[in-house]
Amino acid sequence: MGSERGSGVTAGWDGLEFGEAVGRRLRQERLEGLSMNRAAPDGILVAMLGISDQLLYRADLPQAVVEAAIAHPDWNVRGSLAEHRGVTLAFSRTGTRTCVALTTEQWSRLVRGEPADRRRYQLAYWADAAGGLLTEDVYEALAAARSDAARADAASLPGMPERLLRALAADPAATVRAAAAEAAWARLDDGIRERLAEDPAEAVRTAVALARHEEIPVTCELFDRVRATYDLVETRRLDRDLVLRLTGSPDPTWRRFLAENPYLEPDQVAALAADPEHSVRLAVSLRPELTEEQRAEFLPGLELDGMRRPAPWVTALHGDPEALRRLAGSVHPVLRSSVAMARRLPADVVERLARDEDRTVRLFLAERCDDAPADMLLEVFTWWTGSLSTPNRPYGHPNFPGRDLLRYAEDPDRRLRQLALDDPHSTAELVERFSRDEDEEVRARAATDPRLSGESARRLLGDPSPLVRREAAEHPRLPVPALVALLGDEETAGAAARNPALPVWVMRRMLD
Repeated sequence: MGSERGSGVTAGWDGLEFGEAVGRRLRQERLEGLSMNRAAPDGILVAMLGISDQLLYRADLPQAVVEAAIAHPDWNVRGSLAEHRGVTLAFSRTGTRTCVALTTEQWSRLVRGEPADRRRYQLAYWADAAGGLLTEDVYEALAAARSDAARADAASLPGMPERLLRALAADPAATVRAAAAEAAWARLDDGIRERLAEDPAEAVRTAVALARHEEIPVTCELFDRVRATYDLVETRRLDRDLVLRLTGSPDPTWRRFLAENPYLEPDQVAALAADPEHSVRLAVSLRPELTEEQRAEFLPGLELDGMRRPAPWVTALHGDPEALRRLAGSVHPVLRSSVAMARRLPADVVERLARDEDRTVRLFLAERCDDAPADMLLEVFTWWTGSLSTPNRPYGHPNFPGRDLLRYAEDPDRRLRQLALDDPHSTAELVERFSRDEDEEVRARAATDPRLSGESARRLLGDPSPLVRREAAEHPRLPVPALVALLGDEETAGAAARNPALPVWVMRRMLD
């Protein structure tokens, strides 16, 4: 560090302590903040793998850090990378939050290099969740795993090639044959199916019985013999005695999953429609075979203000313009919400949903649909700040208005007022004025503006709002003495460590 001191770049930073000279909590606060610093060089971030809990959750993780995580000796690092990338990309396929994706080659290298069978399967599962991103040789290695349990897990992977599934269906271990029968029955030819149906192992024959539910419905006896799951009740054809038994179950969760079963007869649906449990009636109201008149009868007794989950059968129709057009006119808000979650929609459907009386429908259109109109995005922005799944929308939507925003500079609505700073003709004077606004959200927005003066950023460190103080701590024009003071305080070090003006040599010393 001698050359750095000689060059004068440490001026004002001399009083900052590092390493054992500061407490453990202060060091950790600095490191967690540094892990989210957008100006931190790749080398700094690579050195933080295994140290920071937040780093691998960055949506903009540099490729150099991704590569280092793939080859990292700590399973927690490799596993966290795979889990976050797999789960996030599974969501992003429906238009939600995106992140830096792993390529097929990277996923395959990650799985191929994992020595433990169980962990290898876990990585492969996440890769499948991200879109089946594995090469043929990796599937071969999974299907040839040493342990029976690992091969059984491999048989359940949706991306497993058919030739390998056929081999797994003839595996010496009954547990593997059973897994192949249950997971891949529809992909196996008649000869293999016949052999599995006559398998000497009861576990295999039981798996076959579950797999061929279309031909022979699941009975009470079979239900009691297997490990009963909600998925089984929701997705398999059940015989009438079992449906009657589940309809009378004291546990409403079983009844709710039963209400989503596509194989129910009209009289069975009618029985569930009279269920005292709200969640069961809601599930019935969303069944695809119901008429709009039948749906309308449910609505007076339904509460729809809580978490709204899209109807899977509507999601499956997102590529069918005519079906979406019809469902966009449904009396049921949940079905209209499910349509609004499509990434692309016909213009007339967008226009209709953008005027929907149910604001959750408009919210879903703003968050998920790339065709959402600017005026509706602006309206939603006035009352919605962004969810965990789509933290950048509606404000970050490509159609969000970016011009003619100065007209909002005097608007009484705090959310509209701050948009004036985004206008191409806004000035540093407006930033300074907004930094003294009566509303904390407007002041916080001004604190993120690069045109804000360093003196005003320092002033906002004393703002009564924690949000404003945190944003001011990250301002790149903050005077060095103020930044040094923040880095020395456990309560403010995390935000200060995210400041992009932090010298690289200070970042390195934080790793001491």
